[in-house]
Amino acid sequence: MANDMISPSSKRRKLTIHHHHSQNDNKKEQEAAEEESDLLPGLPDHLAQLCLSQVHPFSLFAVSRSWRRLLYSPTFPPFLSLYALFSSPLHFQSYDPISSTWRPLPPPPPSDPPLRPLLLRHPSFVSRTLPVQSLSLSGRLLLLAATADDFSPALPRPLLFHPLSSLWSPGPPLPTPRRWCAAGSLRGSAYVASGIGSQFSHDVARSVERWDPDAGGQPAWERVSDLRDGRFSRDAIDAVGWRGRLCMVNVMGGAMKDGVVYDAGRDVWEEMPAGMIGGWRGPAAAMEEEEMYVVDEANGVLRRYEEGGDTWVEVLESERLRGAEQIAAGGGRVCVVCGGGRGIVVVDVVAKPPTMWEVETPPGLEAVAVYVLPRMSLLPVPP
Repeated sequence: MANDMISPSSKRRKLTIHHHHSQNDNKKEQEAAEEESDLLPGLPDHLAQLCLSQVHPFSLFAVSRSWRRLLYSPTFPPFLSLYALFSSPLHFQSYDPISSTWRPLPPPPPSDPPLRPLLLRHPSFVSRTLPVQSLSLSGRLLLLAATADDFSPALPRPLLFHPLSSLWSPGPPLPTPRRWCAAGSLRGSAYVASGIGSQFSHDVARSVERWDPDAGGQPAWERVSDLRDGRFSRDAIDAVGWRGRLCMVNVMGGAMKDGVVYDAGRDVWEEMPAGMIGGWRGPAAAMEEEEMYVVDEANGVLRRYEEGGDTWVEVLESERLRGAEQIAAGGGRVCVVCGGGRGIVVVDVVAKPPTMWEVETPPGLEAVAVYVLPRMSLLPVPP
């Protein structure tokens, strides 16, 4: 008989293969059952979501596939994640702290005119990178200004990424597309100040435009009070929204600089306090527009601004903070892009004493900028 021709070892191999297939089938059936089961037995899903929203995301991720899917659904309260702009080529990715995974953002949809390539480096500027103005805006990522390959402004209108839907949308056209400008957000509005258009213009170098994407009707850019002069087109700087004011300086690093503060309630520009500008020795950011931080890039010191005494108070010193190029703040953390592509450092400024750790970037990629935003949804938005 044919079965008599099969050796014992062959029988063992067949039994092993059969057992392996059975395990896979059982696993698939178990996963399917988990996805079809109630989030919490006996409770409607909308009530179960309210209960599970009180559980730490790490626990939800570890328990079951259905809870893990819920964690990344558009209808579930999102946890905060780290986003980064990477070079070679320029693109955005989101870092999930729960799964320790980097995920590329979807590309913007085709536009008319088509989106031009953004220039980060050029042989004429060996010692520096060309700026890309992008910022966090009310839980969204705004790509605002950059330089095209012919040294003209690359973006005729901003692009807004919505983490909860994982979709991009275009903003209104900029009255004057620009590059090499200052950009920041304050109370839900984006601001773009100074910079250079297709060619240098004193009017553009002094102008400041504001856009509120959540305003009713067809929100457009509106011009607010001009700067006194065009000195802020010298360096591309992050303008920092802080306690109803927009703070910015005209030069990076520890060099002598000018600083101004825009009072949004009164629509006026004022000189920056002496202590604030004196300690502004590197990239700065504000936590929920309440606490402002700066990294002294020469000495590797993170400091917090105290308005009452017009002084900067040391939070933490570390060799890893030397040469900091850009920072973002949110959720009790200050995230720092280290100089020379040395990675991203996160400082927990709420912990006593403050703690610090490094987030490993994807192999071969150099971070240009970081942002703190809600985690990116991995599931489609329900109709």
